Amino acid sequence: MSSPPADGRRVAPPAALSRRLVVVLAVATGVANTYYAQPLLASIRGSFHTGPGEAGLIVTATQVGYAAGLVFLLPLGDLVERRRLVVATSLVCALALVGTAASPVLPAMFAAVALVGATSVVAQVLVAFSASLAGAAERGRVVGSVMSGLLLGILLARTAAGYVAQESSWRVVYLLAAGIMALLAVALRHELPAWREPRELSYPAVLASVVSLFRHEPTLRRRSYYGLLSFGAFSVLWTSLAFLLAGPPYRYGTGVIGLFGLVGAAGAMMASIAGRLADRGRQAVVTMLTALSILLAFVVLAVAPTDLVALLAGIVLLDLGAQGLHISNQSEIYRLAPEAHSRVNAAYMTCYLIGGTAGSLGSALSYESGGWTAVAALGAGFGGLAFLLSLTERRYERRRSATARSKRPCAPEPVASPA
Repeated sequence: MSSPPADGRRVAPPAALSRRLVVVLAVATGVANTYYAQPLLASIRGSFHTGPGEAGLIVTATQVGYAAGLVFLLPLGDLVERRRLVVATSLVCALALVGTAASPVLPAMFAAVALVGATSVVAQVLVAFSASLAGAAERGRVVGSVMSGLLLGILLARTAAGYVAQESSWRVVYLLAAGIMALLAVALRHELPAWREPRELSYPAVLASVVSLFRHEPTLRRRSYYGLLSFGAFSVLWTSLAFLLAGPPYRYGTGVIGLFGLVGAAGAMMASIAGRLADRGRQAVVTMLTALSILLAFVVLAVAPTDLVALLAGIVLLDLGAQGLHISNQSEIYRLAPEAHSRVNAAYMTCYLIGGTAGSLGSALSYESGGWTAVAALGAGFGGLAFLLSLTERRYERRRSATARSKRPCAPEPVASPA
């Protein structure tokens, strides 16, 4: 691939993003290192002889690290050459995964998974990269396709982690993940085009501009709130689901627990559909229906947690809602500032991870203190707030359209011709 220009100018994107490159981006974002722990918590808990509350903090530590990566690493995508950033971050992630596998005590694992989380933002760098490479007319479709890869990766990560842990141990899961990240770094170095945004900003200025974008873009704030609530609900379920399935009446092992990740495949399919609907201007409908799906999911999960069919139905509803709303959010925010995709994504994903961290921590504590009923109530709270906000979406869009029209310059009145 060509080297980035010496003067830092942006490399011109292709007229149409090639299918090959979209596939590469989708596969690369699908390496979901932050999700391996979820089906393994019961097994990890046994290794360190700890309770569900402390074991659940592994997920929380990963998400805290991911949030730090969003704040301090993701904005670098608008400052440095992106291909180089992607490759370097992938290699550091591989080392952090080795450290996770070798952790002798739980505090050491907390530190290692936090670094895994921080460097796993490479997936979000790639999502922003795809939005920059795509044309405006195809951006929703391209981002939806890339996010479908990410979501399928999340599902496969849980399933593969559970199976590998059952056949060997949870530590082998992280060693294999480290090898995959090292290979991925080599592949991305070969396939990605060189790309650097033309604006020359200092690192402090880039970080400050993330806050400025959040303050001055109401659509970014609104979509960030949706992201916070949807990922909070998503994390509520997946943090405590392993505890539910490992206990009575299910008593499943890690291999079977991991298979539950495949139930959410519908959510990955919804990503592509939501992206295409966003390109057609149907954001308000998608937002309301996906938020309602999240709420209904926890109603089902609360009513019949020991009924396998109802449990599976609740998981499908949650994944459809959470992933569809996430894609709708990203399709909207990438329309705001074409020269600042990484920073816009950093602002959005920071709120997204705040919700996920709150959801995972609240879920672990709720399960320990109140069992599955408390977990379902917490998830319904997240979903209910998202649905209430979605009911105001059409009014917000009308107000935004009216504001945009009022800011357009008025055409000069025609001058009458002399008689």
